[in-house]
Amino acid sequence: MLRSLIAFVLVCCLALNASAGTFDLNALKAKLNDLTRPSAAGSKSSSGLDRFSTSEQIESLRQALTQGAKTSVSTLARKDGFLGNPRVRIPLPENLQKADRVMRKIGLGRYSDELVTSMNRAAEAAVPEAKNLLIGAIRKMTVTDAKNILTGGDDAATRYFRKNTEPELTARFTPIVSRSMKKVRLAEAYDRFAGKGAEFGLVDKRNARLEDYITRKAMDGLFLIMAEQEKKIRDHPLQATGELAKKIFAAIRQ
Repeated sequence: MLRSLIAFVLVCCLALNASAGTFDLNALKAKLNDLTRPSAAGSKSSSGLDRFSTSEQIESLRQALTQGAKTSVSTLARKDGFLGNPRVRIPLPENLQKADRVMRKIGLGRYSDELVTSMNRAAEAAVPEAKNLLIGAIRKMTVTDAKNILTGGDDAATRYFRKNTEPELTARFTPIVSRSMKKVRLAEAYDRFAGKGAEFGLVDKRNARLEDYITRKAMDGLFLIMAEQEKKIRDHPLQATGELAKKIFAAIRQ
């Protein structure tokens, strides 16, 4: 089917261009051969990357990922980084949302608002801890890791980060979140309520402690923003930091 279509295109081109005397048959044949060559059906990423050495590929990836990690952390670490961004804003845990609706109906919504604000402030305070861990993961990348990220999907790097840093991020985030939440009396009340509810299966045990819930949501937000940064670099390689990163990500898109 493909060869028949190519032959049809070739005949049409000959008919249209014969009188003008400008038709280059050899050039067209070369282009058609390129299209039908087996490698044309393969990955555009791998063919583009073949022009660069392994060390160049890894270095370009480190440049781009370092840029993405720093930007993601700085975006979330500032005031309202979480609270002012509806994509990552941490809501009340699901088991409290029904109570929130009732409280608002009787004019007590300010208590829920205070808790939500404090939760998001705690996430904003914790997220700077991620920077060194993410950069450390970049330095530890193997050749295989780099190849998989470069030729992977739009969030291949983000998945790599999550796999290699999530346990340590949890350990770093939790105490900072905990210290922030001690200033909020509603957090203490929540812990008592959710802890007892979990004993009877009324509350998801993962949500039995507010700092655990906030830590998990803070990491979800961080990795969401990182995935967005990664996609931007892949879609717009000229915005990458470092000339080598620009060249290699541009080659992948060809």
